[in-house]
Amino acid sequence: MIQVKNVTKDFTLHNQDSAVIPVMRDASLIVAKGECVALAGASGAGKSTLMRMVYGNYLVQSGELWVDGIDIAKARPREILKLRRESLGYVSQFLRVVPRVPTLSVVAEPLLALKVPEEQAKARAQELLTLLNIPERLWTLSPTTFSGGEQQRVNIARGFAHPFPVLLLDEPTASLDPINRAVVLDLILQAKARGAAIMGIFHDAEARAQVCDRTIDVAAFTPICAA
Repeated sequence: MIQVKNVTKDFTLHNQDSAVIPVMRDASLIVAKGECVALAGASGAGKSTLMRMVYGNYLVQSGELWVDGIDIAKARPREILKLRRESLGYVSQFLRVVPRVPTLSVVAEPLLALKVPEEQAKARAQELLTLLNIPERLWTLSPTTFSGGEQQRVNIARGFAHPFPVLLLDEPTASLDPINRAVVLDLILQAKARGAAIMGIFHDAEARAQVCDRTIDVAAFTPICAA
């Protein structure tokens, strides 16, 4: 479960006389188990900022931010890393991996990090790559050489390899053809059915209507002076 309680976030521009830009004030929301919540709002409203705070990439100025029983706002780095390894998955728009690592290993890595036997981890990776229509001839190649759509599908396969209790999804259907889009939406529905709490950014209105239970406009958390 995700619980955001009265969270505040500012950015300090150190190259501009340390000017402070207020980004978010008193943000509060809950994402329950088995629920998918979409973050909405205009560009710059704070959707990605909120997602990155939940993932622990951005520090929180004040408030509480609970993910699967851990307050991210106060957690130590090793606690956040453990949470990411075991409970908190994040599918971003962009694939960031070590060059020259084979695609099959990239997708299997979240399972291998949890000491899942290599044969079992790679079998799950093969299942997802097949489901997402990544040709087998590419599995031994680095995904850094793939097209944008192929990289996104590899990223999705990696994000769904382990049944994370909490999932963050940043435009999971962007750049996908209708066939693969349908596959990804089905993966999201399956994750909901097993009880995952999901927060995402979905600019695809039809996808949002199909998988999301609620939509939260983050503009409600944006300070007026930040416009």
